[in-house]
Amino acid sequence: MTKPFKRLLLTGAAGGLGKILRDRIKPWADVVVLSDIADLGEARAGEEIIECDLSDKAAVMKLLEGVEAVLHFGGISTENTFENIVQANIIGTANLYEAAHKHGTKRIIFASSNHTVGFYRNTDYIDATAPTRPDSFYGVSKCFGEQLASYYYDRTGLETVCLRIGSSFPEPADRRMMVTWLSYDDLVEALRSSLFATRVGFTILFGTSNNDVAWWDNSKASHIGYRPKDSSKQFDGKFPDSGVYPDPNSSVTYHGGAFALAPMRFKD
Repeated sequence: MTKPFKRLLLTGAAGGLGKILRDRIKPWADVVVLSDIADLGEARAGEEIIECDLSDKAAVMKLLEGVEAVLHFGGISTENTFENIVQANIIGTANLYEAAHKHGTKRIIFASSNHTVGFYRNTDYIDATAPTRPDSFYGVSKCFGEQLASYYYDRTGLETVCLRIGSSFPEPADRRMMVTWLSYDDLVEALRSSLFATRVGFTILFGTSNNDVAWWDNSKASHIGYRPKDSSKQFDGKFPDSGVYPDPNSSVTYHGGAFALAPMRFKD
């Protein structure tokens, strides 16, 4: 059976979500190219493993040869020093977009983050047109990636869906995650919808499951056709509402949770 892509690249394949996606995306491509600086073990059927530091422009240019679409999960996925964030998330993403443009890659699904809007409060309900309010240097780097994606679409036609991932774990770990939770199945569905929508242009899609409480409105991304099936409701009993406002748990105050409260680290 013919698969939609000949070569599909997953960066950050050794990361937490990369490991979840590794087998689930195989039906979409003849060859899934897995890339990371960490050990990925032996290649399985239908895989090609390429060790690549995204801050190495020449290596990234070679990595993108023949790649038709990219799931870009590479880089640092938590808060860090600004110096480290720059290399992995800013220079690395810039190298990826330039290489994708030069090699004629058609679409990138950029693993962005809710931390691009992390300083909105839990009483704010926003959509993709709301100004970014990053809560960390990590969030700043994801804002950069989104703007870079917008620029490459307007200048070159390279399409991107920026998937602002909420909290993708087996289950929520606290009351904030009851709102931001994205099940693994819904993550895969968000990626599938983003890859196979007829046209996406430049789109921002909030990555959450069908949770009872919502902070983010996906109406601006309706053309993607993402329909989450899971809900954090099944975990209601684990995190009862305190009934107090403002909530004494300050990590629930902001969309970005604890990221908005962490100390700033410009350098080590």
